[in-house]
Amino acid sequence: MANQQMVWVVDDDPAIRELVTFMVTEAGYEVDAFASGAEVLASSGEPPDAILLDLMMPEVDGVEVLKEVSRRHPKLPVIMVTADHDVQRAVEVTKLGAYDYLTKPIDQERLLTTLGNALSHGSLAKEVERLKEELSDRYHLRSIVGSSAAMRKVYDQIEKVLESEITVFIAGESGTGKELVAKAIHFASLRSDGPFIDVNCAAIPEGLQESELFGHEKGAFTGALATHPGKFEKASGGTIFLDEVGEMSPSGQARLLRVLQERVLQRVGGTETIELDVRVISASNRDLAKMVEEGTFRQDLYYRLVVFPITLPPLRDRREDIPLLVEHFLEKYARDAGKRVTRVEAQAMDAMATHGWPGNVRELENIIHRTLLVSSGLELTLEDLPPGIGGDQPSAASGTQAAADSGSASGTMNLEEVERETIVRAMENNKGNLSDVARQLGIGRSTLYRKLEQFGLREKK
Repeated sequence: MANQQMVWVVDDDPAIRELVTFMVTEAGYEVDAFASGAEVLASSGEPPDAILLDLMMPEVDGVEVLKEVSRRHPKLPVIMVTADHDVQRAVEVTKLGAYDYLTKPIDQERLLTTLGNALSHGSLAKEVERLKEELSDRYHLRSIVGSSAAMRKVYDQIEKVLESEITVFIAGESGTGKELVAKAIHFASLRSDGPFIDVNCAAIPEGLQESELFGHEKGAFTGALATHPGKFEKASGGTIFLDEVGEMSPSGQARLLRVLQERVLQRVGGTETIELDVRVISASNRDLAKMVEEGTFRQDLYYRLVVFPITLPPLRDRREDIPLLVEHFLEKYARDAGKRVTRVEAQAMDAMATHGWPGNVRELENIIHRTLLVSSGLELTLEDLPPGIGGDQPSAASGTQAAADSGSASGTMNLEEVERETIVRAMENNKGNLSDVARQLGIGRSTLYRKLEQFGLREKK
């Protein structure tokens, strides 16, 4: 059966090997049996879901096999099988990474219970690993779309902070992608295995900011019915992202400054000192320097937060990225809408190129999502766009109009034409450096090679 879990049974005693194989097979699992540790280490192909491993074997014993299996497959559960007089050693082996141990003679009920628990543990570990990889892929630097000069500068700045623990401040209007950049930094940094805790300071009532960020002890104030760890504690070993940090209250700013200076905190109402192991990334759509001048934001806190500033450009300042963003969002929401738009009418692209985009990339994303849901056919037309898109800044459309002019005579702009023009511009901007082109287009090198072949651009080095 395709869904059967695979168990390896390893024992040099043929009678025990056959007995355990029978028990496990009868329970509905698929089994491969090995007569020695050397056979296991020489095996290739997909690993099993669990291993039942004899501790005492000639030549290559169970300890050596366990060490090598743990090195190759850290999440693979291994159950050691041992004689009664080897129990103390079996317990020691669990410290080397064994999931559990069983003693001979084998009790069938305990064997199947332990094996079932080990398989569940292994499945959970695999799922956690899969989700971590999915998150890392989703918020990789490649997930930030754009090849304009303004975005190339942003990419360069991001790459400079990945290998360090420096405190980063991200400035930019609402909707420019500050959270996406913060996540890209975290998931590509040395702290990627740790948590990413996102805090919207503007969404926390002023009276609760200190409690939410730094935690509180039971009874610290009315309604504090239990001890509550704060966001900083939950971010231990990872990154805390303080979005809209300019909205913090004066008392919250004072406490945050103290925490950043001392790298320790005390919960509200508590006396215990808690050491912090957290990287801080903050962001704001407000001008913090101006707030410092006005006396609404602490100058000393400003210098603690704005150590390495990254400024995200508004969409109106990088209009040449609009065709690429449109294609990206059309692909992103195709499954949600149950349709795949393959063409964009030139008038529709021109309208999006001339729109002011006060809501920046977020506004564009929302409009493309909505348009996919209401449109019909394989073409996105001007009529599909909501009223008010386009016409407010016609002079700013030159970067995208050239791409529109290269469309077909019918006035329809094929998405492949948009893609080709975007790649050509990226190649020119990067002087043919394919690594830089792939990074700035947000695609892998293999995908870029395939696109170059598809559009006949391989000769453009």
